[in-house]
Amino acid sequence: MDLDKIKELLEEKKLAQIKKELKDMNEVDIANLIEDLPEDQLVQVFRLLPKNMAADVFVNLDDEVEKNLINSLSSKEAKSIIEDMFTDDAADLFEEMPAVMVSKLLANVSSETRASINKLLRYPDNSAGSLMAMEYIHLKKGLTIKESINRIKEQKDEFVSYDSCFVTDNERKLLGYVEVKDLLTNDMDTLIDDIMKESEHTLNTLMDQEEVAGIFQDYDYSTLPVVDSEQRLVGIITIDDVIDIMEEETTEDIEKMAAITPSDKSYMRTGVFETWKKRIPWLLLLMISATFTGGIITHFESALSTYVVLTAFIPMLMDTGGNAGSQASVSVIRSLSLDEIQYKDTLKVIWKELRVSLLCGITLAIANFAKLMLVDKVTAQIAFIVCSTLVTTVMVAKMIGSSLPILAKKIGFDPAVMASPFITTIVDACSLLIYFRIASALLGI
Repeated sequence: MDLDKIKELLEEKKLAQIKKELKDMNEVDIANLIEDLPEDQLVQVFRLLPKNMAADVFVNLDDEVEKNLINSLSSKEAKSIIEDMFTDDAADLFEEMPAVMVSKLLANVSSETRASINKLLRYPDNSAGSLMAMEYIHLKKGLTIKESINRIKEQKDEFVSYDSCFVTDNERKLLGYVEVKDLLTNDMDTLIDDIMKESEHTLNTLMDQEEVAGIFQDYDYSTLPVVDSEQRLVGIITIDDVIDIMEEETTEDIEKMAAITPSDKSYMRTGVFETWKKRIPWLLLLMISATFTGGIITHFESALSTYVVLTAFIPMLMDTGGNAGSQASVSVIRSLSLDEIQYKDTLKVIWKELRVSLLCGITLAIANFAKLMLVDKVTAQIAFIVCSTLVTTVMVAKMIGSSLPILAKKIGFDPAVMASPFITTIVDACSLLIYFRIASALLGI
């Protein structure tokens, strides 16, 4: 069933047919299908969903659609959805909503659900505590496998993941975990203490989400426990949460590298005015900083008036320098995000980029020298000035592009800020200074 089919059935009032077809669809597919409906039709279709599907469809909707939908539902309907959602998903929803609406919704849910959501909302944004789910399999030491399985059966609908069962002492301090396969393959009278494994990695509630994602990526975990400062088990984070984190962090880095203030909304759901607000600060900053480039050209105006031919090669030199700097910065930013390089590796990175830039610069200079002599038919002196500038510019650009992101991270800034637009602006000014200095020295102007 497609969007047009749903609209057609709605117009024909064939609600029973819509309900029947939606019942056989996957929750993610339903969310992708209906989120583009007008708000009134979206609410109408959502109310046709079976109760056991509604919450799963809801959490897969776009954030903005979720907020609009929850505002359109009755208090009873909203309560039902929130009660059926896992606490981490509910907390994510509330973080995006006005305080008045949050208070209204929390007032309608059970005290247990309200306490769990409020607990998550108290953790810092983008920390493990704010991301964790509080529905997990929790077993106490001393239980037999039979007792453990019975406990799992009794609470089967309350858990996010069945991969591992975490074991704690009487004070809820984490002791280890038991894999489900071990519960199924050992004798029913066996104590879980005897088959329990020690947790090699745990997540602290205040750990940053990027660090969380890194641990999952490095060790291929599907689930990890979250503990507080006293090592008490308070929640878990699963791989589906980590995938969301990685997507969010990647999107944020791409936007910063393009000199755009990061946004939580998708492109199509971000208004024109809001998009303007996200882009204009950086554009203003880069425009003002680019005035230095104009100042350099004005300073060497007399040289340009004497050798007008020099003007023709300014765009090529600036573009090449900017591209070379961008290549280095993107590579370094990526390595920083993967923890492949640290501040202590700065000299190693610069030394590597120095050699790479020398090879790149010489290659470009040879190709450009042939083009200048055969196509542009300039003098050998002018060709030498342009090509020597090219080599120097590429080397300087790669030094700047590789060192600035590392320095930014060291002093606490996001390395992605030091990406293409910012570095290009710096390199443009440097390339002009190098060009005119070499030209002045060799031409005597």
